[in-house]
Amino acid sequence: KVFKTLRNHWKKSTFAVCVLSYGGHWLYGIHCDSILRREACIEAREFGRQQISPLEQLKKATVILNPSACSGKANKLFEKNAAPILHLAGVEITIVKTDYEGQAKKLMEFMEQTDMLIVAGGDGTLQEVVTGLLRRPDQGEKEPVFALMGLRWGAFRDTAATISKYWYLGPLKTKAAHWFSTLREWPLVREVSVSYLEPTLRPPDLPMVRLPRPSLPSRILRRLKNYWYPPVEEPPKVEEPEIWQERQLSTLELLIHTHNKNPLERRMYDSLMIRAEPDNFTVGEFIAAGTEKEPDPTKFTKNSTTLEASVCQLKLPEDAGGFYNIDNEEYDAMPVEVRLLPRKLRFFINAERREQLLAQIQ
Repeated sequence: KVFKTLRNHWKKSTFAVCVLSYGGHWLYGIHCDSILRREACIEAREFGRQQISPLEQLKKATVILNPSACSGKANKLFEKNAAPILHLAGVEITIVKTDYEGQAKKLMEFMEQTDMLIVAGGDGTLQEVVTGLLRRPDQGEKEPVFALMGLRWGAFRDTAATISKYWYLGPLKTKAAHWFSTLREWPLVREVSVSYLEPTLRPPDLPMVRLPRPSLPSRILRRLKNYWYPPVEEPPKVEEPEIWQERQLSTLELLIHTHNKNPLERRMYDSLMIRAEPDNFTVGEFIAAGTEKEPDPTKFTKNSTTLEASVCQLKLPEDAGGFYNIDNEEYDAMPVEVRLLPRKLRFFINAERREQLLAQIQ
């Protein structure tokens, strides 16, 4: 009788099965999240119960929270998942909420008296915090502009900055912005001189585990050996002159970025990627290419020029004008030097994400 009822009402039965399957999967996900939170809270509670000396202060954590991240759910997710763990661990928390894009980068200039920074937001918030830390005046650099994403210059960049003006056109706003830019000026070719050095060999990876300190007798023997048989000083190495190469490029778009998309990928050389679009686009090709670049500016056409370098210098004509995009910030276009800083940052990846990145390499 049950099978007969299911057969006679197969549409309702199919709908009920889909609803129950989705509901079961949703409940199972909530159950797994609950178990994960419970295990993290137990571990944090054990850490928080550890005794500290009377002179030792509590650890201070500053949370940079972007309320608009995760479709506006970042605040709720932080209070539900992260805040209880930090409180159980005995950490003093200061929450700083960002109100606009770029604020996290500015906050890093004045950030003091904190033991750790926690970023509760999306990729953009994390990028702003890291860039802001690198640009702090206490880093000892002379007027640097650190970038994680790269430098972008050209007609596609200028057009992308105007797309929001055509919001009323809905899904056609990207194509409309590129078409209107061709009406104002065409062709949109830029001239640039690129001087660069060849990529440098990548040094061996540093050990993640600190080696144990040698025993006292071995340290004493080593000192005595150095005293009686001092090591011979090696003659200073003669630095080889740098060999600069120069290319004159005529392009609609120039992009300089790193290989940081997959940190597990092993390379023989440390290098920057210098990519330039050709200068023979038609109006239709310009609109099509700009539409593809809007979600991902690193996409280039097949006929683009690609160079690899450790250092590069851009020299623009006097009447070039325009702006650079450096990590989504506008800077006046002028002659600049872009230098790769290997191992300036170190990232830690969990096991699940590591397997996903390894699968992309294979």
